[in-house]
Amino acid sequence: MEEARIFAEKWISSWNTHNLDDILSHYAEDIEVTTPMIRIATGGEQSTLTGKQAVANYWATALKKLPDLKFELVEVTTGVHSVALYYKSVMGKMAIEVMFFNQEGKVNKMMAHYT
Repeated sequence: MEEARIFAEKWISSWNTHNLDDILSHYAEDIEVTTPMIRIATGGEQSTLTGKQAVANYWATALKKLPDLKFELVEVTTGVHSVALYYKSVMGKMAIEVMFFNQEGKVNKMMAHYT
C-alpha cells in the first residue's frame, strides 16, 4: 500500500506542476486512456485514446485550457497490478482513476470516472 501512496502523491504532484514531460513519465508508450473528458474536449464520440503521443497531444491542449488545474488526493486503493485514485479534479468534479501497470511499472491502461 505504501508504494501505491507514493505513486499517487507523485502523480498528483506531476499534474499540479503542469509539467507534461513529468506527467507522461508515469505512462507506457502503449498507454490507453478512457475518459468522458476526451469526448467533451473533442466534441465527438471518441472517449479512448491509444498511444503516448495521442495522449500527450490531448493533455497538452487540456493543460492550456485549464491553467488553474489542481488535483487534491483523497484516497488511494490497490488491486492486482493496479491502483485507483480518488481525488478532487477540475470543474468541481470528484474523480476516480483506475490505472493498470505493465511489467516495467508504467501505467498502460487508465480509466477515469467523474461525479
